[in-house]
Amino acid sequence: MKRPIALSPRATRWLIVAGLLAAWEVVPRMGLVPALFLPSLSDTLVVGARNWHEYTEHLWVTLKEVAIAGFFSCTAGILLGVLAGGTATARRLLLPVLSSLYAVPLIIIYPLLAAWFGVGVASKIWFAGVYGLLPTVLATAAGVRTIPPQFVLTASSMGASTSQKVWRVMIPAAMPAVLAGMRLGGALVIVGVVVTEMLSSQAGIGFLITQYRTLMDTPQVFFAILLVVAITVLFDRAMLRLESRTAAWREA
Repeated sequence: MKRPIALSPRATRWLIVAGLLAAWEVVPRMGLVPALFLPSLSDTLVVGARNWHEYTEHLWVTLKEVAIAGFFSCTAGILLGVLAGGTATARRLLLPVLSSLYAVPLIIIYPLLAAWFGVGVASKIWFAGVYGLLPTVLATAAGVRTIPPQFVLTASSMGASTSQKVWRVMIPAAMPAVLAGMRLGGALVIVGVVVTEMLSSQAGIGFLITQYRTLMDTPQVFFAILLVVAITVLFDRAMLRLESRTAAWREA
């Protein structure tokens, strides 16, 4: 008796995606769901292709805000994480506060940031940066705490300065946790930018979602959502590729 052919995890994932896309096309076509609530995939793509210039313009705005906020959250998050994980005093002061803030829905601070920086780009970048900062800090601090003490002691005995111990010992040794924090933090940065664009903005993918939702133009809304999903998936794949590229270097 022949054994059934076992699909690889990658093939299984692609089959699931293909099945979902096929269902997206077929279900509205069969009238099982009104097109107002779920337009077909082909109608969504046609609308996006027809208005590609508008989506490109607003996508560029969103990507710029994500890049700036992501740079802030990753840089500050790694440095604060090294400080919190490598210093007992900072760990006692920072980690309880940051852990508590991580459990709070940070969208509540956006009105405050809007009052401080206005409803323009600055408040969105600050909110998204803070939104992605916390997981980066916590993951980096956890990774630094797992570093064998002899690594730092050896570097100190060889005359390494504080900055050399941070950049050449602590961060490389904690790289798996650092990349995991950056992966989660970057995804939250994208969410933060899009959410704030939906709340108060005149540009960006989030603004398009709000605008076409108000107009009840469902295909336009779904195409904008597809762009957000595409940004998030591409970022996640890029971080996975970075993790695989640094695997051999981390072991060395």
